[in-house]
This record gives sequence, structure tokens and C-alpha cells, in this order.
Amino acid sequence: MDLNAIKNRLSQLQTANNRTSNLWKPQPGNQIVRIVPYKFNKDNPFIELYFHYDLGGKNYLSPISFGRPDPIEEFAQKLKSTGSKDDYRLGRKVEAKMRTFAPVVVRGEETQGVRFWGFGKTVYQELLSIIADPDYGDITDAVSGRDVAVVFKTAEETGKSFPSTSIRVKPNQTPITEDASLLETLTEDQKNITEIYQEQSYEDLTQALNDYLNGGSTTEEKKEDDKKVLADATTYDSKKTSDAFDDLFNN
Repeated sequence: MDLNAIKNRLSQLQTANNRTSNLWKPQPGNQIVRIVPYKFNKDNPFIELYFHYDLGGKNYLSPISFGRPDPIEEFAQKLKSTGSKDDYRLGRKVEAKMRTFAPVVVRGEETQGVRFWGFGKTVYQELLSIIADPDYGDITDAVSGRDVAVVFKTAEETGKSFPSTSIRVKPNQTPITEDASLLETLTEDQKNITEIYQEQSYEDLTQALNDYLNGGSTTEEKKEDDKKVLADATTYDSKKTSDAFDDLFNN
């Protein structure tokens, strides 16, 4: 029996369970959440992270999220600058894409503690615009903040190939909770986002990219919400790409 393999698998399962329990995704319909101050950066509750999606069926947190070098991003940018349309398309596929997270308490589920809600550019911009409006201000304030209504519609409901998320900030100012002990728990007993999404080393990401490039020349994606990206990024010249990889990392 390979004990190291079993230990690694146990660690993977524990990490997956930890991630699931600390993330929140809206379900079809209406939900109410409260964005709360982030324990690890009380000046800003929004955490911008960059990910490489679907490289060999895996997602990778990009070190550029923290201002550090990322071999996959370097490779993507080099491909985009070669002047080749195919290289540009592959570069667009593998380059890091931003996802914003905020610590939230879900109304009716306060005892489950603070979880992280991940959302895209449109929701992020709308939240920033509301907070920048002096009529609203800091909607995360523990006493005078505001709840946020989140409306999620499936692709079937929207009649499109992808779901939609819309928000509406409540006009009334309310406390996070009237329970002082619960408030202390919600504000202090929080995970650091880096405990949920862990950064890998430069060497490990280089290997992941190499493995991905050696895995084949096409990618068939089943998820409907990825079709826009994949329409421009499914085919490339594997020899040319491999040569570019060698040029970037071996010279």
C-alpha cells in the first residue's frame, strides 16, 4: 500500500471539504446576504484573485493575485505578443482571469458563520458604485450597514446560454446582528482566503503548464458558460506552442 498516496488523497479531500464549507453560491431565486468587514483587511472587504481555469481539468490560483511571478501568465502574455492568431487565442485561454470574493453572512443562516461569495465583474462594479455613492457609503458597517438582495437565475430562466446574477442593496440600515457574542464570532472567527485557495510554487505551476501543453492540441468544454472563451481558444499548433514554452523557460 502506498501510504504517501493515501495521505495525499486525504489531504485533497479535506481541502475540498474545507473549501465547500467556506464558500457560498447563490441558489436559484432570491437570497439576502450581508457583506461583513474582512478580518485580514478591514479597510477593504473585496478580495481580487486571479485564476487559470481548466488547465487539464484543474484550476490554479495565480501568484499575480499577490504581486508575484507566474509562469503560466508569462507564457500567456508571450503567446499573445507573437503576432499569431492561434497563439493569441491560446494565450487568452490560459491567461489568469479575475474573480472577486467578499466575506458574507447569509440571512437565516447566521449560525453557519462567515463564508466567501465569489462574483464576476458586473456585480463587483455595481457594488463598488453603490459604496462610492455618499447616500449609501459603507454597507459593511456592523451597526449601520445594509443587506444585499441577490437574485440568481439559471440559464433556462434567462433563455440564454448562461445564468445571471443581479443585486439590490436594501435601503434600510440594519446591524449585522443584535447578538453581541454572535457579532464577535462573525467578525473575528473568519478564514483567510489563502487558506481556501492556496498558491502553488513557480516550479509547480511551470510543471502544470508543461503537462497541459503535452496533453493534447484541443479542448472540448461542456460547460455552457465557458463557450464564449473557448470559441476563440480551442485549437493551437502544439509544436509551435511547445517551442515557445522551451524558449520562455529553458533559455
